[in-house]
Amino acid sequence: MGKLTVNVKEHTYDVHIGTNTYVLFETEYKELLDSADRIAIIADEHVATVHLPMLQKALRATDRKIEVKTVPAGERCKTAAVYVECQSFLLNKGFTRNSLIIAFGGGACGDLAGFVAATFMRGIRYIQCPTTILAHDSAVGGKTAINMPEGKNLVGSFHQPSGVIFDASLFQTLPAKEVRSGMAELLKHAFISDATWTMELLESPAFSKPNVDWLSIELLRGTQVKADIVAADEFEQSTRKFLNFGHTFGHAIEAVCGFGGLSHGESVMIGMAYSLILSEIDGEIEKSLTDAFLHFAVKNEYTFKPVHEHSFAVFMEYMQKDKKASFGKLYFVLLQRLGSPFVQEVSKEQCEKAFEELKKRTEEMI
Repeated sequence: MGKLTVNVKEHTYDVHIGTNTYVLFETEYKELLDSADRIAIIADEHVATVHLPMLQKALRATDRKIEVKTVPAGERCKTAAVYVECQSFLLNKGFTRNSLIIAFGGGACGDLAGFVAATFMRGIRYIQCPTTILAHDSAVGGKTAINMPEGKNLVGSFHQPSGVIFDASLFQTLPAKEVRSGMAELLKHAFISDATWTMELLESPAFSKPNVDWLSIELLRGTQVKADIVAADEFEQSTRKFLNFGHTFGHAIEAVCGFGGLSHGESVMIGMAYSLILSEIDGEIEKSLTDAFLHFAVKNEYTFKPVHEHSFAVFMEYMQKDKKASFGKLYFVLLQRLGSPFVQEVSKEQCEKAFEELKKRTEEMI
């Protein structure tokens, strides 16, 4: 079992990744459970169907009554309606400021449950129990949010968890689409931190079909990258913005395709390709690297179809609403070189040029 500690101002918590990690509810987290007057599990409905009994069994270490609220799977849970529904559930069950929430699902469920915890009674404690590879990114760092029709994650709060517990054995039941989604975020962590690691992942035969042992090690490595960045910049005033590599255009892809139509990671994969093209102009990224990345993506069954099915204007509309836009200007995380990210203002004309270039280079790949 791997473990790392996240240190932010006035708060410290651990991240555990491995198999059989839920035994920690009987040891390291028993005091936290027993300190809560009520405990709620906010669970992805699909995850609950398969894995909820496993979590409930682990929570028998406490005598507290545990309520379960299931929510729609994936991005469909991150709506204002579901958020209010969760708040009403807690109120009707008598939850208080001393209560505890456990988020049980993928990144979307974690985002929702975290935002519910952040705002219920002005903030209560919560534990992240992620069940997807993708959530190794979203479960750490305290960003919580729901989506709006106008864009992704536009309403939310910073609210750090009391702990993050991954049982990597659950990843074995993930469909290929979810594996692709999570591995894209792992690759993002490599791109912004370590050139050697990036190339190892791009050349790894285990990338699209990772085994639990290899994946546990790689996810801990990716989570450490995020933990270090969050510790230095909890509220995204400087270096935490680097974690948005591939996300400005990626979020626009998600929105245009309809949240859930294309997974977050699959959208970010397109976004990273787009950012690499921009980095050829403003950084030192070679065209050969970008092209190799494009072929790697297609080989591992990522799609670039949305770029060919929608106009640039449609994507631009969403990018201009992105949280990273400021005073009408667009800012992208680019790479000076592998492992060396920077933030750059990019004009609409440059954005459109990069879009057309991406479209051109992937013409024969779709």
